[in-house]
Amino acid sequence: MNRLKNQRVYLAGAMDRVADRGNGRRDNITPYLEDLGVIVFNPIKKPTKIGKEDVETHRYKTKLKLEKNYDELSAIMKTIRGVDLRLVDISDFLIVNLDLDVHPCGTYEEVFLANRSKKPVIIHLEQGKQNAPDWLFGTIPHQMIFSSWNELKNYLQYIDSYNDIEHHN
Repeated sequence: MNRLKNQRVYLAGAMDRVADRGNGRRDNITPYLEDLGVIVFNPIKKPTKIGKEDVETHRYKTKLKLEKNYDELSAIMKTIRGVDLRLVDISDFLIVNLDLDVHPCGTYEEVFLANRSKKPVIIHLEQGKQNAPDWLFGTIPHQMIFSSWNELKNYLQYIDSYNDIEHHN
């Protein structure tokens, strides 16, 4: 069927306090999504010249914090936040990686924005679905929360391949 062809996905998940800035998991799922014909929006590799979140920007933000230059840090982060939320706006669905050991401040805003916009939000939870924060069960259909990347990929394959799919509101 190839139902996902030309759909746009935003890859949400913590970046600030993750050793590889979240590159690994995004780089791992991207080829799979591209093979399905999905257009991938990766906040680390934004399709824009503003709001970059590369290694150099991260180092600069860290330096600003050390210098207590919060005015400049706020200005940078307002741009980054605006670009990221715009990418959520123009996405058709989100794939989110949640690790309960890492504080995902922006990720939750992205999830709730997509949810209010009636966009599907598909969550991979590092600690397993059974450990999902209770609030998520009131926000996201539990069928969209997965304990492994393979389960999540199987769900995407199902959505992509079958005409008779079950919708979860």
